[in-house]
Amino acid sequence: MLLLILAGEAVFILPFVLPRIFRPTVLEVFQLSNVELGALFSTYGVVAFFSYLFGGSIADKYQPKYLISVALLLTAAGGLVLATIPDFWTLQWLYGYWGFTTIFLFWAAMLKATRVTGGKNRQGLAFGLLDGGRGLVAAGFGSLGIFVFTFFVVDRVATSVENQADSFQYVVLTFSAVIAVIGVLVAIFLKSTARAEEVQVTKWKELITNFKTVIKIKAVWLLMIIILCAYVGYKITDVFSLYANDVLKYDEVESAKVGTYLLYIRPFVGVGVGLLADKTKTSLMMIIGFLLSLLGCALFASGIIDEGLGTLFIISILVTATGVYAFRTLYFAALQEGHIPLIMTGTAIGLISLVGYTPDIFMGPLIGYFLDGWPGELGHQYVFIMCGAFMIIGAIASIGFWNVTQNTRLQ
Repeated sequence: MLLLILAGEAVFILPFVLPRIFRPTVLEVFQLSNVELGALFSTYGVVAFFSYLFGGSIADKYQPKYLISVALLLTAAGGLVLATIPDFWTLQWLYGYWGFTTIFLFWAAMLKATRVTGGKNRQGLAFGLLDGGRGLVAAGFGSLGIFVFTFFVVDRVATSVENQADSFQYVVLTFSAVIAVIGVLVAIFLKSTARAEEVQVTKWKELITNFKTVIKIKAVWLLMIIILCAYVGYKITDVFSLYANDVLKYDEVESAKVGTYLLYIRPFVGVGVGLLADKTKTSLMMIIGFLLSLLGCALFASGIIDEGLGTLFIISILVTATGVYAFRTLYFAALQEGHIPLIMTGTAIGLISLVGYTPDIFMGPLIGYFLDGWPGELGHQYVFIMCGAFMIIGAIASIGFWNVTQNTRLQ
């Protein structure tokens, strides 16, 4: 499980965690606007869209450990390109490449391995450990990145773009090396998770039959909506470090620390919510998560958090992040509550993710549109108003999921 946790976050460090923690620095070093950074995420999202569709079936056909290992090594190789500080055009190709390596080869394989590990009665704990552990790994990478970055920064008060670029290159190369090492360790030490009775789907015709079966399950459609709304909430965590920089006037290093400290919440929320979900219902905990995130979004959207209210900023982050990490932990643990057959896990994950992760396509440009169109606090307020609307929809869908699974159980 430890290697699965390490791999589960390491593969996303370069395309997502780095910009989340170092967003002001990334914009400065690569000379990008918020809209252009969003366009890179969209390029990733378009490739990922098709990768979700076909990658799910691949996870039902091949051994997950080898898919995960290859994905990590290929993703780390992309870091060598990022370290050259390429132009916007090259970055678009790089993010498209990462959309393939992190999703087609990796995503469904990781989630299927986790579901098998959790068995029938420990799905909440298994996915809680996965997401909580991933949060701890991301926080560790963030702390390492800040250490490397500050070590090579000459002057934090008046840091030139060139000095920032040099420091950022060292961060990227360090992360790429660590990701590659994890890929090798997975290939050598990660145990096979599939049992003989679970590896029955080997023919492509049977995979097509699985698609037809899964698409008829009501819980699958509700999970699509739930994950879409939840992922919008998760995308909002990308702007916290920029909020600290734009509104609270933190410098690049202090802003990066905000993004890193945020990640340390995730392990506690993941494990705690996972245990509670096993004792209650996954859908109930997701409803609570959406309501908490809605409260946090309302605080940011109100405009009361400004330069003189750092404590309220931290409280608002804690509330929002607790809700986000709660439903993020559980939405695939809900596969068991939704009575989705284990043998069709990869196919179900691929189909659900096809819709659920479309925010990868539209959220980056949309956030960039608000932040660039209305610089400063007002743009951030619009972003959180939009997020709050999705949290309401997510809560309604979670209630619907609870009703559907309850009726199915009683039949």
